[in-house]
Amino acid sequence: MLLEPILKSSPVIKRHPNNPILSKADIPYEAECIFNAGVCKYHGKYVMIFRNDYDYAGGSVFRGCSLGVAFSDDGIKWEVAPKPFIKKEDFTDPEIIRVYDPRLTVIDDTVYICFAMDTRHGLRGGIGYTTDFTDFHIISLSVPDNRNMVLFPEKIGGMYCRLERPFPVYSRGGVDRFDTWMSFSPDLKFWGESKLILPVEAVPYANDKTGPAAPPVKTEKGWLTLFHAVDIDHSRGKNGWEDTWKKRYCAGIMLLDLEDPSKVLGVYKEPLLAPETDYEANEGFRQNVIFPGGMILEDNGEVKIYYGAADTVECLATADVNDLIALCI
Repeated sequence: MLLEPILKSSPVIKRHPNNPILSKADIPYEAECIFNAGVCKYHGKYVMIFRNDYDYAGGSVFRGCSLGVAFSDDGIKWEVAPKPFIKKEDFTDPEIIRVYDPRLTVIDDTVYICFAMDTRHGLRGGIGYTTDFTDFHIISLSVPDNRNMVLFPEKIGGMYCRLERPFPVYSRGGVDRFDTWMSFSPDLKFWGESKLILPVEAVPYANDKTGPAAPPVKTEKGWLTLFHAVDIDHSRGKNGWEDTWKKRYCAGIMLLDLEDPSKVLGVYKEPLLAPETDYEANEGFRQNVIFPGGMILEDNGEVKIYYGAADTVECLATADVNDLIALCI
């Protein structure tokens, strides 16, 4: 009998001792699973917009999904706003089913929010913005099917850049085989000049998909860029609330060229973060899941990585920026 390979996190990573740093117990309204948050620093505060799936109906179905917002002075202890930031009822378009998985990027004093949107005719990736975390304005939506979009924090060569993960099932053999791509835009509305960045076969511990995670951060050596990597094993058992859950999500890291971010300078060939703790691997809705949605580079060189665990709670890990760059090079 072949044993499933055991994946370990890099020794340069340190999980915060207060993990999980946000869960349903911290939310002042109906909440069940708090995860896949985007995080940024804005006007001297840490800001988190998190996904909240609630009103569980069995299987993989939650009747409710909203985006909540929380604020922090230190990036560890969070105060959640009394009402959701975005919910389905905020939209008048009957096509929209739910909005989820936010990613935050600050550009020119505006917080841009990339998000996934389920509609009655496919899954679309979107970009919107806010300056007060009360009003939300949508700039653009992709055609189906695309998701996991993240924006770079500045124009490069006069163009906005985003990483994304389209769903080309037909052209990839009719099964999951999803890769990380990059597109460019002059105005955040019209996107093109798309390029393949990180195919599944470039990551030794993935056999199902790769995709963007947190928005990249700029360093002297290049754009430090997180990604998610997924492997599937059909012999796996229950692993959560559903009848079965066959996938495992890890966080990986790569370095992209400063002037041409479609050029990959290096990829760490092992997981940066693999599900190991109880709250990542043994508890929650979908076990063996780590999904990083926020990364902040502090002035002292510390990198804060915010990630959803088991699609149930939000967590924090830290590392030194030079150690992360060294992994990629």
